[in-house]
Amino acid sequence: MAKRKVIQSSTAEFKRRLKKGAKGKYVLRLYVTGMTPRSVTAIQNIKTICEKYLEGRYDLDVVDILKQPVLARGEQIVAVPTLVKKLPLPLRRFIGDLTDTERILLGLDIKKKNEAKGPPPKRTSG
Repeated sequence: MAKRKVIQSSTAEFKRRLKKGAKGKYVLRLYVTGMTPRSVTAIQNIKTICEKYLEGRYDLDVVDILKQPVLARGEQIVAVPTLVKKLPLPLRRFIGDLTDTERILLGLDIKKKNEAKGPPPKRTSG
C-alpha cells in the first residue's frame, strides 16, 4: 500500500512538472527577408524581449523566407517581419519590427493588460 502511494505521488509530481513546463516554454518563429533594416530591428527586438522576460524558457527560430520560402508558405506568411507564437497556446502573430515592446509583451501573455498600463492616474479633488 505504501509503495502505491509513492507511485501515485511520483505520477502526480511528473504531471505537475509537465504542466508547469508546458506553460512556461515559449516556441517562437520570426520570419524575415534577408538582413534588411526592418528584419535586423525585429531580430534585435525579439532577442532583447526573450532574454529579458523569458530567460531559459524559449525557443526562437529566425526564418529567412528568401532562403526557405516553403516554410513561409506553410505558415501563410503574407508580410514580413512576422513573429509567430506557437506555444503556449493560443497561436498569435505579430507583424512589424516589434518595436512596441508593451504590445508584444501583452500579446505573448507575458504581461497582463492591467500590468502594462501601470497604476491608474491619481485624481485630485477640486
